[in-house]
Amino acid sequence: MTTVQGHCDPAFSAVRDVFDQNFADGRELGAAVAVYAGDRKVVDLWGGVADRRTGREWLAETPCFAFSCTKAVTATAALLLAERGAYELDGPVTAWWPEYGVQGKEGTTAAHLLSHQAGLPAFARPVSAEEAADAPGRAAELAAQAPEWEPGTAHGYHALTFGWLAGEIVRRHSGRSVGEFVRDEFAGDRDLWIGAPDEVIDRAAKLTAGRRAPQSGADAPKAVEDGNVLERLANAYVDPDSALNRSLNNPHPGKGGYNNPVVLRAGWPAAGMIATAPALAGFYRDLIAGRILRPETLADALKPRVSGADRTMLVQSSFGLGYMRPAMTFFTPPAGRQSAFGHTGAGGSIGLGDADAGLAVAYLPNSMGDQLSGDLRAYRLTEAAYASLS
Repeated sequence: MTTVQGHCDPAFSAVRDVFDQNFADGRELGAAVAVYAGDRKVVDLWGGVADRRTGREWLAETPCFAFSCTKAVTATAALLLAERGAYELDGPVTAWWPEYGVQGKEGTTAAHLLSHQAGLPAFARPVSAEEAADAPGRAAELAAQAPEWEPGTAHGYHALTFGWLAGEIVRRHSGRSVGEFVRDEFAGDRDLWIGAPDEVIDRAAKLTAGRRAPQSGADAPKAVEDGNVLERLANAYVDPDSALNRSLNNPHPGKGGYNNPVVLRAGWPAAGMIATAPALAGFYRDLIAGRILRPETLADALKPRVSGADRTMLVQSSFGLGYMRPAMTFFTPPAGRQSAFGHTGAGGSIGLGDADAGLAVAYLPNSMGDQLSGDLRAYRLTEAAYASLS
């Protein structure tokens, strides 16, 4: 039986109970969860196996690949530059990226890039992991590509292309990669990397694609149990021509999947972050406390720019400027339905902030499992964190 280690404030024992139960029910291989209430780190728990092949134990300093949780960090970098006056969020992209204004994309704004409205949810050709390491090259390729819809008229999740679009905001206005800018400006010595050195890659958890026990029941969010939604997503995922398949699987991470050091070193700005749970939760703690962005900048970024049917994910989604807002793609407990924001990641990870509640949560697992059965691990941990505030 897995022994969970770490610290949990007694008032937040419900979070530990859920975390323990996930292991007891066979839903985890290895994982970590961290919660801040204000500036107090009230939960810092970890357990299980970091590497199934070697049996390496998950330790306090074990970071984990965070998939699309990366997008919120990349968006924050872009927003910080806008706050400093480097560019206008609602101004044309062509003002600072003239090559972008072709193929009907002349009216695209930076806000469109940050809110999945650019119409470029996937590359038009197969891209390798090695090619994806060339961020300027991939941005230039997208700049020359025709959009799948008129920018600003619809939204569809840009699962991987988001990073090279939003990342070009950072690169062109700071002269640095997203990973360099994040380290320099607000990550500091935090164990959070977009483009990790070999030492971090070596101690990171290894992802495992294994089927877990299904999670359902009366307490599940309605959308998780909606068979029509799950069937529609399953069909789209295996259809090579669907926007969902093309968006999620190109570039392909290559041999080893997202354990591939080529991907981890490159730090894809949409899905390339490696972090510990306390580091990711600490990012949200500082964000909602006004230490990274001014409160008014964050408040504007959280206003939903798009809500409704997502042309890529085929379900209801809602996005501010780079941040997910509560919707079918970002399940939040009732207590956080109006004020929670952040980003989920494939495999079940989540980073969440809530300025009204003073809450910051991060959960990172290495067991990918079968998400189409309904992955409620993050939801239940977040639900327990909110309940512990009362």
